[in-house]
Amino acid sequence: MKERVGRPYRITQAVLTFFVLAVGIAILMLFLKFRKSPERAEQSLPAPLVQVRPLKAADVQMVVEGYGTVSPKVRVEIIPEVAGKVVFVHSELKAGGIIPAHEQIVQIDPRDYELAVRQAEAAVAEAQVRLDTETAEAAVARREWQQLHPETEPSSPLVLREPQIRQARATLESAKAQLATAELHLERTTISLPFDVLIASETVDLGQYIGIGQALASAFGIDAFEIEVPLEDRDLAWFNVFQGSTALASNTGQTDRVRARVHADFAGQEHVWTGHVTRTTGQVDPLSRMVPVVIEVPRPLDISEGKPPLLPGAFVKVLIAGKTLENAVAVPRDAIRGQNNVWLVNNGRLHVTELDVVRTDREFAYVTSGLPEGATIVTSALDAVVDGMTVRLLDETVPEASGSTAIPTGGTAGEE
Repeated sequence: MKERVGRPYRITQAVLTFFVLAVGIAILMLFLKFRKSPERAEQSLPAPLVQVRPLKAADVQMVVEGYGTVSPKVRVEIIPEVAGKVVFVHSELKAGGIIPAHEQIVQIDPRDYELAVRQAEAAVAEAQVRLDTETAEAAVARREWQQLHPETEPSSPLVLREPQIRQARATLESAKAQLATAELHLERTTISLPFDVLIASETVDLGQYIGIGQALASAFGIDAFEIEVPLEDRDLAWFNVFQGSTALASNTGQTDRVRARVHADFAGQEHVWTGHVTRTTGQVDPLSRMVPVVIEVPRPLDISEGKPPLLPGAFVKVLIAGKTLENAVAVPRDAIRGQNNVWLVNNGRLHVTELDVVRTDREFAYVTSGLPEGATIVTSALDAVVDGMTVRLLDETVPEASGSTAIPTGGTAGEE
Protein backbone atom coordinates (compact mmCIF):
# COMPACT_ATOMS: atom_id res chain seq x y z
CA MET A 1 0.00 0.00 0.00
CA LYS A 2 2.85 2.40 0.83
CA GLU A 3 4.62 1.58 -2.36
CA ARG A 4 1.47 2.51 -4.37
CA VAL A 5 1.23 5.89 -2.66
CA GLY A 6 4.99 6.82 -2.96
CA ARG A 7 5.36 5.98 -6.60
CA PRO A 8 2.88 8.64 -7.94
CA TYR A 9 4.59 11.22 -5.68
CA ARG A 10 8.00 10.60 -7.16
CA ILE A 11 6.58 10.80 -10.66
CA THR A 12 4.95 14.13 -9.90
CA GLN A 13 8.18 15.48 -8.41
CA ALA A 14 10.18 14.44 -11.46
CA VAL A 15 7.66 16.07 -13.80
CA LEU A 16 7.80 19.32 -11.87
CA THR A 17 11.58 19.29 -11.90
CA PHE A 18 11.63 18.71 -15.64
CA PHE A 19 9.10 21.47 -16.17
CA VAL A 20 11.15 24.01 -14.16
CA LEU A 21 14.27 23.12 -16.11
CA ALA A 22 12.45 23.41 -19.40
CA VAL A 23 11.07 26.82 -18.46
CA GLY A 24 14.49 28.01 -17.33
CA ILE A 25 16.15 26.84 -20.54
CA ALA A 26 13.43 28.51 -22.59
CA ILE A 27 13.89 31.79 -20.73
CA LEU A 28 17.69 31.59 -21.21
CA MET A 29 17.27 30.93 -24.91
CA LEU A 30 14.93 33.91 -25.23
CA PHE A 31 17.40 36.14 -23.33
CA LEU A 32 20.29 35.07 -25.51
CA LYS A 33 18.26 35.55 -28.64
CA PHE A 34 17.00 39.05 -27.90
CA ARG A 35 20.01 40.58 -26.02
CA LYS A 36 21.91 43.53 -27.62
CA SER A 37 25.66 43.34 -28.22
CA PRO A 38 27.67 46.20 -26.58
CA GLU A 39 28.78 48.93 -28.96
CA ARG A 40 32.48 48.96 -29.78
CA ALA A 41 34.26 52.32 -29.20
CA GLU A 42 37.74 52.87 -30.65
CA GLN A 43 40.17 54.46 -28.18
CA SER A 44 41.88 57.53 -29.78
CA LEU A 45 45.32 58.77 -28.67
CA PRO A 46 45.63 62.56 -28.12
CA ALA A 47 47.84 64.55 -30.51
CA PRO A 48 51.32 65.41 -29.15
CA LEU A 49 51.56 68.60 -27.15
CA VAL A 50 54.26 70.93 -28.50
CA GLN A 51 55.60 74.33 -27.51
CA VAL A 52 55.81 76.87 -30.30
CA ARG A 53 56.93 80.41 -30.88
CA PRO A 54 56.17 82.78 -33.75
CA LEU A 55 58.91 84.03 -36.04
CA LYS A 56 59.09 87.49 -37.51
CA ALA A 57 61.37 88.90 -40.21
CA ALA A 58 63.30 92.09 -39.50
CA ASP A 59 66.51 93.88 -40.40
CA VAL A 60 69.13 92.31 -38.13
CA GLN A 61 72.65 93.64 -37.62
CA MET A 62 75.29 90.96 -37.41
CA VAL A 63 77.89 91.07 -34.64
CA VAL A 64 81.13 89.11 -34.79
CA GLU A 65 82.21 87.71 -31.44
CA GLY A 66 85.78 87.00 -30.41
CA TYR A 67 88.13 86.87 -27.45
CA GLY A 68 91.52 88.39 -26.76
CA THR A 69 93.94 89.83 -24.21
CA VAL A 70 94.36 93.53 -23.51
CA SER A 71 97.83 94.90 -24.27
CA PRO A 72 99.26 98.44 -24.35
CA LYS A 73 99.35 100.25 -27.66
CA VAL A 74 102.59 102.02 -26.66
CA ARG A 75 105.36 100.41 -24.61
CA VAL A 76 108.46 102.34 -23.56
CA GLU A 77 111.63 101.64 -21.64
CA ILE A 78 112.86 104.64 -19.64
CA ILE A 79 116.59 104.72 -20.39
CA PRO A 80 118.98 107.63 -19.60
CA GLU A 81 121.11 109.17 -22.33
CA VAL A 82 123.64 110.59 -19.84
CA ALA A 83 125.32 109.12 -16.79
CA GLY A 84 125.28 110.41 -13.25
CA LYS A 85 123.83 110.12 -9.77
CA VAL A 86 120.05 110.18 -9.34
CA VAL A 87 119.00 113.17 -7.23
CA PHE A 88 115.22 113.02 -7.80
CA VAL A 89 112.68 110.22 -8.38
CA HIS A 90 108.99 110.85 -9.04
CA SER A 91 106.75 109.61 -6.24
CA GLU A 92 104.67 107.61 -8.77
CA LEU A 93 107.69 105.85 -10.26
CA LYS A 94 106.54 102.43 -9.06
CA ALA A 95 104.54 99.56 -10.45
CA GLY A 96 101.00 100.79 -11.05
CA GLY A 97 101.84 104.47 -10.75
CA ILE A 98 100.54 106.93 -13.32
CA ILE A 99 102.74 109.88 -14.37
CA PRO A 100 101.29 112.70 -16.51
CA ALA A 101 102.98 113.86 -19.69
CA HIS A 102 106.04 116.15 -19.44
CA GLU A 103 106.38 115.69 -15.66
CA GLN A 104 109.88 115.08 -14.36
CA ILE A 105 110.32 111.37 -13.72
CA VAL A 106 114.02 111.16 -12.82
CA GLN A 107 116.60 113.89 -12.30
CA ILE A 108 120.31 113.13 -12.72
CA ASP A 109 122.80 115.36 -10.91
CA PRO A 110 123.21 118.23 -13.39
CA ARG A 111 126.27 119.99 -11.91
CA ASP A 112 128.87 118.34 -14.15
CA TYR A 113 126.76 119.15 -17.20
CA GLU A 114 126.21 122.73 -16.06
CA LEU A 115 129.96 123.17 -15.85
CA ALA A 116 130.32 121.71 -19.31
CA VAL A 117 127.80 124.26 -20.60
CA ARG A 118 129.76 127.09 -18.99
CA GLN A 119 132.97 125.84 -20.57
CA ALA A 120 131.29 125.61 -23.95
CA GLU A 121 129.90 129.12 -23.56
CA ALA A 122 133.42 130.38 -22.79
CA ALA A 123 134.74 128.61 -25.87
CA VAL A 124 132.05 130.27 -27.98
CA ALA A 125 132.92 133.66 -26.57
CA GLU A 126 136.60 133.10 -27.23
CA ALA A 127 135.91 131.99 -30.80
CA GLN A 128 133.69 135.00 -31.33
CA VAL A 129 136.46 137.34 -30.14
CA ARG A 130 138.95 135.70 -32.50
CA LEU A 131 136.54 136.07 -35.42
CA ASP A 132 135.90 139.71 -34.56
CA THR A 133 139.67 140.31 -34.34
CA GLU A 134 140.35 138.69 -37.68
CA THR A 135 137.51 140.61 -39.26
CA ALA A 136 138.87 143.91 -37.90
CA GLU A 137 142.41 143.14 -39.03
CA ALA A 138 141.11 142.22 -42.46
CA ALA A 139 139.39 145.61 -42.67
CA VAL A 140 142.66 147.39 -41.73
CA ALA A 141 144.58 145.35 -44.31
CA ARG A 142 142.10 146.32 -47.05
CA ARG A 143 142.41 150.04 -46.23
CA GLU A 144 146.19 149.84 -46.29
CA TRP A 145 146.12 148.01 -49.62
CA GLN A 146 143.83 150.60 -51.14
CA GLN A 147 146.15 153.36 -49.96
CA LEU A 148 149.21 151.69 -51.46
CA HIS A 149 147.59 150.17 -54.54
CA PRO A 150 144.49 152.10 -55.40
CA GLU A 151 141.94 150.58 -57.73
CA THR A 152 143.61 147.12 -57.65
CA GLU A 153 142.93 143.83 -55.91
CA PRO A 154 145.58 141.81 -54.06
CA SER A 155 146.84 138.72 -55.84
CA SER A 156 146.72 136.56 -52.69
CA PRO A 157 143.75 136.13 -50.25
CA LEU A 158 146.27 136.12 -47.42
CA VAL A 159 146.73 139.87 -47.86
CA LEU A 160 143.16 140.49 -46.70
CA ARG A 161 143.32 137.62 -44.11
CA GLU A 162 140.46 135.71 -45.73
CA PRO A 163 141.76 132.23 -44.67
CA GLN A 164 142.18 133.46 -41.10
CA ILE A 165 138.59 134.73 -41.09
CA ARG A 166 137.25 131.43 -42.44
CA GLN A 167 139.24 129.56 -39.80
CA ALA A 168 137.94 131.81 -37.03
CA ARG A 169 134.37 131.42 -38.31
CA ALA A 170 134.75 127.58 -38.37
CA THR A 171 136.16 127.64 -34.85
CA LEU A 172 133.15 129.67 -33.74
CA GLU A 173 130.72 127.22 -35.35
CA SER A 174 132.51 124.31 -33.68
CA ALA A 175 132.31 126.05 -30.32
CA LYS A 176 128.60 126.69 -30.82
CA ALA A 177 128.06 123.02 -31.67
CA GLN A 178 129.90 121.97 -28.53
CA LEU A 179 127.75 124.39 -26.56
CA ALA A 180 124.60 122.89 -28.08
CA THR A 181 125.84 119.41 -27.21
CA ALA A 182 126.57 120.45 -23.64
CA GLU A 183 123.14 122.05 -23.32
CA LEU A 184 121.54 118.90 -24.74
CA HIS A 185 123.36 116.73 -22.21
CA LEU A 186 122.22 119.07 -19.45
CA GLU A 187 118.65 118.88 -20.72
CA ARG A 188 118.86 115.09 -20.74
CA THR A 189 119.62 115.02 -17.03
CA THR A 190 115.88 115.54 -16.62
CA ILE A 191 113.93 112.50 -17.84
CA SER A 192 110.26 112.87 -18.83
CA LEU A 193 107.85 111.50 -21.42
CA PRO A 194 105.60 113.36 -23.87
CA PHE A 195 102.47 111.33 -22.95
CA ASP A 196 100.75 109.97 -19.87
CA VAL A 197 102.15 106.60 -18.78
CA LEU A 198 101.37 103.73 -16.45
CA ILE A 199 104.51 102.39 -14.78
CA ALA A 200 104.85 98.63 -15.16
CA SER A 201 108.18 98.18 -13.33
CA GLU A 202 111.14 100.21 -12.05
CA THR A 203 114.76 99.52 -11.06
CA VAL A 204 116.07 102.91 -9.90
CA ASP A 205 116.45 104.46 -6.45
CA LEU A 206 117.42 107.88 -5.16
CA GLY A 207 121.21 108.28 -4.94
CA GLN A 208 121.92 105.46 -7.39
CA TYR A 209 124.55 106.02 -10.07
CA ILE A 210 123.19 105.16 -13.48
CA GLY A 211 124.96 104.75 -16.78
CA ILE A 212 124.04 105.51 -20.34
CA GLY A 213 121.62 102.89 -21.73
CA GLN A 214 120.72 101.43 -18.33
CA ALA A 215 116.98 100.65 -18.12
CA LEU A 216 115.36 102.52 -15.25
CA ALA A 217 111.70 101.59 -15.71
CA SER A 218 109.14 100.12 -18.07
CA ALA A 219 105.95 102.05 -18.85
CA PHE A 220 102.78 101.88 -20.95
CA GLY A 221 101.05 104.73 -22.71
CA ILE A 222 97.51 105.07 -21.34
CA ASP A 223 95.88 107.01 -24.18
CA ALA A 224 94.75 103.72 -25.74
CA PHE A 225 95.06 99.95 -25.28
CA GLU A 226 94.75 97.28 -27.95
CA ILE A 227 93.18 93.82 -28.10
CA GLU A 228 94.28 91.27 -30.67
CA VAL A 229 91.27 89.10 -31.51
CA PRO A 230 91.80 85.99 -33.69
CA LEU A 231 88.90 85.49 -36.11
CA GLU A 232 88.12 83.02 -38.85
CA ASP A 233 88.42 84.46 -42.32
CA ARG A 234 84.67 83.95 -42.94
CA ASP A 235 83.96 86.32 -40.05
CA LEU A 236 85.75 89.09 -41.93
CA ALA A 237 82.97 89.04 -44.54
CA TRP A 238 80.59 90.65 -42.03
CA PHE A 239 82.53 93.88 -41.48
CA ASN A 240 85.14 95.99 -43.26
CA VAL A 241 88.30 95.27 -41.32
CA PHE A 242 90.26 97.90 -43.26
CA GLN A 243 87.75 100.69 -42.65
CA GLY A 244 89.57 101.79 -39.50
CA SER A 245 92.91 102.17 -41.29
CA THR A 246 93.79 105.86 -41.59
CA ALA A 247 95.97 105.35 -44.66
CA LEU A 248 93.36 103.31 -46.53
CA ALA A 249 90.48 105.51 -45.40
CA SER A 250 92.21 108.58 -46.83
CA ASN A 251 92.36 106.88 -50.22
CA THR A 252 88.81 105.53 -50.21
CA GLY A 253 87.08 108.45 -48.53
CA GLN A 254 85.86 106.30 -45.62
CA THR A 255 85.91 107.97 -42.23
CA ASP A 256 83.54 105.81 -40.14
CA ARG A 257 85.20 103.24 -37.93
CA VAL A 258 83.87 99.77 -37.27
CA ARG A 259 82.74 99.93 -33.67
CA ALA A 260 83.27 97.23 -31.08
CA ARG A 261 82.24 96.55 -27.51
CA VAL A 262 84.63 95.02 -24.98
CA HIS A 263 83.29 92.94 -22.06
CA ALA A 264 85.37 92.01 -19.04
CA ASP A 265 84.67 90.71 -15.54
CA PHE A 266 86.13 92.72 -12.70
CA ALA A 267 85.37 92.46 -8.98
CA GLY A 268 82.53 90.02 -9.64
CA GLN A 269 80.76 92.24 -12.17
CA GLU A 270 80.78 92.55 -15.94
CA HIS A 271 81.84 95.91 -17.33
CA VAL A 272 81.77 97.26 -20.87
CA TRP A 273 84.13 99.53 -22.81
CA THR A 274 83.70 100.85 -26.34
CA GLY A 275 86.36 100.70 -29.02
CA HIS A 276 86.86 100.30 -32.75
CA VAL A 277 88.62 98.09 -35.25
CA THR A 278 91.93 99.57 -36.40
CA ARG A 279 93.64 96.91 -38.53
CA THR A 280 94.73 93.31 -38.89
CA THR A 281 98.20 92.12 -38.00
CA GLY A 282 98.84 91.59 -41.68
CA GLN A 283 99.22 87.83 -41.53
CA VAL A 284 97.34 84.58 -41.01
CA ASP A 285 98.32 82.40 -38.06
CA PRO A 286 100.04 79.35 -39.62
CA LEU A 287 98.76 76.97 -36.94
CA SER A 288 95.16 78.03 -36.32
CA ARG A 289 94.59 79.66 -39.73
CA MET A 290 92.96 82.55 -37.88
CA VAL A 291 93.27 86.22 -38.82
CA PRO A 292 94.19 88.47 -35.86
CA VAL A 293 92.14 91.68 -35.84
CA VAL A 294 93.26 94.57 -33.62
CA ILE A 295 90.68 96.46 -31.53
CA GLU A 296 91.64 99.81 -30.01
CA VAL A 297 90.04 101.04 -26.77
CA PRO A 298 90.61 104.76 -26.07
CA ARG A 299 91.04 106.02 -22.50
CA PRO A 300 90.96 102.53 -20.97
CA LEU A 301 91.83 103.79 -17.47
CA ASP A 302 89.05 106.38 -17.37
CA ILE A 303 86.88 105.75 -14.30
CA SER A 304 84.65 108.82 -14.61
CA GLU A 305 81.63 106.68 -15.58
CA GLY A 306 81.88 104.52 -12.49
CA LYS A 307 83.53 101.53 -14.14
CA PRO A 308 86.97 100.18 -13.20
CA PRO A 309 90.03 100.67 -15.41
CA LEU A 310 90.67 98.19 -18.21
CA LEU A 311 94.10 96.84 -17.30
CA PRO A 312 96.69 95.19 -19.56
CA GLY A 313 96.59 91.41 -19.42
CA ALA A 314 92.82 91.19 -18.92
CA PHE A 315 91.06 88.49 -20.97
CA VAL A 316 88.01 90.02 -22.62
CA LYS A 317 85.14 89.25 -24.98
CA VAL A 318 84.79 91.51 -27.99
CA LEU A 319 81.63 92.13 -30.04
CA ILE A 320 82.27 93.78 -33.40
CA ALA A 321 79.39 95.54 -35.15
CA GLY A 322 78.92 94.04 -38.60
CA LYS A 323 76.69 94.32 -41.63
CA THR A 324 72.88 94.25 -41.50
CA LEU A 325 70.87 91.35 -42.89
CA GLU A 326 67.70 92.73 -44.41
CA ASN A 327 64.40 90.93 -43.83
CA ALA A 328 66.09 88.14 -41.84
CA VAL A 329 64.58 85.73 -39.33
CA ALA A 330 66.38 84.68 -36.13
CA VAL A 331 65.62 80.99 -35.52
CA PRO A 332 66.58 79.55 -32.10
CA ARG A 333 69.46 77.10 -32.40
CA ASP A 334 67.70 74.50 -30.25
CA ALA A 335 64.85 74.47 -32.79
CA ILE A 336 67.15 73.33 -35.60
CA ARG A 337 66.73 69.59 -36.29
CA GLY A 338 69.38 67.57 -38.10
CA GLN A 339 70.82 69.29 -41.14
CA ASN A 340 69.16 72.72 -40.88
CA ASN A 341 65.60 71.31 -40.63
CA VAL A 342 62.86 72.90 -38.56
CA TRP A 343 59.32 71.88 -37.59
CA LEU A 344 56.70 74.38 -38.63
CA VAL A 345 53.07 74.29 -37.46
CA ASN A 346 50.27 75.27 -39.82
CA ASN A 347 46.57 74.71 -39.00
CA GLY A 348 47.44 72.25 -36.24
CA ARG A 349 49.72 70.10 -38.40
CA LEU A 350 53.48 69.74 -38.22
CA HIS A 351 55.60 70.15 -41.34
CA VAL A 352 59.34 69.41 -41.67
CA THR A 353 61.06 72.26 -43.57
CA GLU A 354 64.70 72.67 -44.60
CA LEU A 355 66.25 76.12 -44.11
CA ASP A 356 68.90 78.00 -46.04
CA VAL A 357 70.91 79.35 -43.09
CA VAL A 358 73.00 82.42 -43.84
CA ARG A 359 74.79 82.68 -40.49
CA THR A 360 74.65 81.14 -37.02
CA ASP A 361 75.79 82.03 -33.54
CA ARG A 362 75.47 80.33 -30.19
CA GLU A 363 71.77 81.23 -29.85
CA PHE A 364 70.29 81.77 -33.29
CA ALA A 365 70.46 80.74 -36.92
CA TYR A 366 69.72 83.58 -39.33
CA VAL A 367 67.58 82.89 -42.39
CA THR A 368 66.67 85.24 -45.23
CA SER A 369 64.51 82.87 -47.31
CA GLY A 370 62.56 79.61 -47.04
CA LEU A 371 60.22 80.60 -44.20
CA PRO A 372 56.63 81.74 -44.85
CA GLU A 373 55.47 85.05 -43.44
CA GLY A 374 54.36 84.71 -39.81
CA ALA A 375 55.65 81.13 -39.48
CA THR A 376 55.28 79.32 -36.17
CA ILE A 377 58.11 77.02 -35.17
CA VAL A 378 58.17 74.09 -32.74
CA THR A 379 60.75 74.58 -29.99
CA SER A 380 60.05 71.46 -27.88
CA ALA A 381 61.34 67.94 -28.59
CA LEU A 382 59.31 64.98 -29.91
CA ASP A 383 60.16 61.29 -29.86
CA ALA A 384 58.75 60.55 -33.30
CA VAL A 385 57.89 63.00 -36.06
CA VAL A 386 55.88 62.42 -39.22
CA ASP A 387 55.44 65.17 -41.76
CA GLY A 388 51.82 66.33 -41.61
CA MET A 389 51.06 64.87 -38.18
CA THR A 390 48.51 66.60 -35.96
CA VAL A 391 49.84 68.43 -32.90
CA ARG A 392 48.43 70.45 -30.05
CA LEU A 393 49.92 73.82 -29.21
CA LEU A 394 51.12 74.41 -25.68
CA ASP A 395 51.56 78.15 -25.98
CA GLU A 396 51.32 80.34 -29.03
CA THR A 397 52.14 83.58 -27.22
CA VAL A 398 55.83 82.99 -26.51
CA PRO A 399 57.77 86.20 -27.30
CA GLU A 400 59.44 86.05 -30.69
CA ALA A 401 63.19 85.77 -30.99
CA SER A 402 64.83 89.15 -31.44
CA GLY A 403 68.38 87.85 -31.60
CA SER A 404 69.66 91.25 -30.50
CA THR A 405 72.60 92.23 -28.34
CA ALA A 406 73.07 95.92 -27.61
CA ILE A 407 76.32 97.40 -28.89
CA PRO A 408 77.30 101.00 -29.54
CA THR A 409 75.64 101.00 -32.96
CA GLY A 410 72.88 98.49 -32.07
CA GLY A 411 72.61 95.03 -33.56
CA THR A 412 72.36 91.31 -33.18
CA ALA A 413 75.06 89.16 -31.69
CA GLY A 414 76.31 86.63 -34.14
CA GLU A 415 79.26 84.43 -34.83
CA GLU A 416 79.60 82.07 -37.73
